[in-house]
Amino acid sequence: MADTENNKNSNSPALRFPGFTDPWSKFALGDLGTSLIGLTYSPKDVVQEDGIIVLRSSNIQDGALDFNDIVRVSKKIRPALFTQEDDILICSRNGSARLIGKNAIIPKSLSGLTFGAFMMVYRSNQNRFIHHQLNTKRYQAQVSENLGARINQITSSDLNSFEFFFPCEREQNKIAEFIDLIDERIATQRRLIEDFISLRSAILQDAIKKGLSKKSWKFTTLTEILTERGERNYNGYDVCSVSVSEGVVNQIEYLGRSFAAKETGHYNVARYGDIIYTKSPTGSFPYGIVKRNTQKEPAAISPLYGVFVPIHDWMGMLLEYYFESEVNTFNYLHPIIQKGAKNTINITNSGFLANSVPLPTSESEALTLAKCLDTITHKIVLEKSVLANYTVQREYFLSKMFV
Repeated sequence: MADTENNKNSNSPALRFPGFTDPWSKFALGDLGTSLIGLTYSPKDVVQEDGIIVLRSSNIQDGALDFNDIVRVSKKIRPALFTQEDDILICSRNGSARLIGKNAIIPKSLSGLTFGAFMMVYRSNQNRFIHHQLNTKRYQAQVSENLGARINQITSSDLNSFEFFFPCEREQNKIAEFIDLIDERIATQRRLIEDFISLRSAILQDAIKKGLSKKSWKFTTLTEILTERGERNYNGYDVCSVSVSEGVVNQIEYLGRSFAAKETGHYNVARYGDIIYTKSPTGSFPYGIVKRNTQKEPAAISPLYGVFVPIHDWMGMLLEYYFESEVNTFNYLHPIIQKGAKNTINITNSGFLANSVPLPTSESEALTLAKCLDTITHKIVLEKSVLANYTVQREYFLSKMFV
């Protein structure tokens, strides 16, 4: 690739493939294609089987289509609202402003679906290139400029007015093919990480099943193995959040700012190996999440959370992996949770400890299993760092190969 950083022509990107020197031309998206608002439907149109899948905001995850949460409808749909190969699906309206504009391209295998009224589809003959334009800072800036004052949305006329610079078709194709290769590698890396997570879960579930069958495992109440820490943040430790995917993380480093109160002396302290229960709905965990603190330094944790000390570290390790499962967490918490009038979760720290989980009766078996699961965890951490590097590379090329 040729570095054109010193090129005074502002209509050319900083990084180009050899042989391309012509300046790029500016076009509005409305000049090149059309945008369509999605299908309006009512609850009576929703069916469990044999309907058409309606793509919604939740079906776009990390720039790709995700089908963990699907809705099907049975109603008459006009032909234009069926997805076509290379359509760009865009979130156009959402309660969360940060989700406006997120997008994914429709592969040939997913043609013939439809999309909801809070979504848009952009359709043109240049979408393989335009799709990558919609992941640049220029696009993000135009989305932010056009967000409604009272409603988080961009309209089809807004999208049609968005302007980008375009090279000749041959250069468009080379750029799109190059970024596509990076996207494919990122997707492969994500699948690899998911496979390791699934393997870790399968090993634990198999050990539980065999252990209970052989009676080398038994159900143990958490009151037998956990005690409440009860330490307050009088020493002013850094405030941390508890994430589904990352566990205990520094709030400023992870979220970009602190959401803590000015005075944090009443916050709980979590030390290495402690078990934390958040008591608040998070994504697919309607009763909250249970995580083990792997931070070496003590952390200040929300006073609403429960912090517990396991009698053996290996017990804490196995509890972390056990509660990683949405099903295990739901089955443990559902019988002991009381929901308030506004769907709030009412449970005391002692109430959290009242139920039981399957654990090995032999410490040596537990340590062997914990070490096995930890080995996979270390591999996952390594693969996540590789994924982060690929993502940084992608961001670099998006910033340098587009105007």
